[in-house]
Amino acid sequence: MTIARVLIIAGSDSGGGAGIQADIKTVTLLGGHAMTAITAITAQNTLGVTGVHPIPAEMVIAQIDAVVSDIGVDAIKIGMIGSSAIVEAVADRLALADLAAVPVVFDPVMIATSGSRLADDATIAAFGRLLRRATVSTPNLDELGALSGGAPTTEEEIAAAASHLLAGTGNGAILATGATSTDQLLRDTLFRRGEAAVSWEGGRIDTIHDHGTGCTLASGIATGLAQGMSLPDAIGRARDFVRAALLAAPGLGQGHGPMGHRAL
Repeated sequence: MTIARVLIIAGSDSGGGAGIQADIKTVTLLGGHAMTAITAITAQNTLGVTGVHPIPAEMVIAQIDAVVSDIGVDAIKIGMIGSSAIVEAVADRLALADLAAVPVVFDPVMIATSGSRLADDATIAAFGRLLRRATVSTPNLDELGALSGGAPTTEEEIAAAASHLLAGTGNGAILATGATSTDQLLRDTLFRRGEAAVSWEGGRIDTIHDHGTGCTLASGIATGLAQGMSLPDAIGRARDFVRAALLAAPGLGQGHGPMGHRAL
């Protein structure tokens, strides 16, 4: 029996709604085998983050090496990265021959759903190396603005910001998430060098239990790529999974609660 092997490089969420915990649930329910290299331990719940402890960069690399040397990797998802030192170490490791051809999905996590900051300025400044290595990066509008030096809101501004990032990403794609096309519709748009943009729209789901949407989307895309799906098909299935999880949220906690991850 073969199964798609997905390595998740991300932080741990003690509340179980986002981070490694959401990633593992997503990969597993979509039929993959989830493996982890934890970059940071966070103390958080639905109300916010009360503590962050980055893991030493050499330990992050040791986790990656342990997985690669024995089990192997079909796709990689990168989420919360912890520190600029970890960014540099991970980028160096991804450049080595045994991972050079593996598809990478990069979710440039900066701020949690609760509003808590999860990346300092030095870490964000180092994100360029991961953007250049990624098969696709999945910034929301705030992250897209921070990475491109603007505050895009209109369709034209989003396209310009994505084009700015594409100019420095080599062959990597940008999936700009969470744009509002109307009061009731949200749009995600895939931008690729030399190709027409592709968009997906869906009705806005009225809920505060949306913690972990970005993590879940990126892990879902990585699982699809690991299973041999095209990038648009992987995105489409991952979006469907996120929407199902939002609708199935159990309503836990007093703030932005976890989604209800379940098989489609």
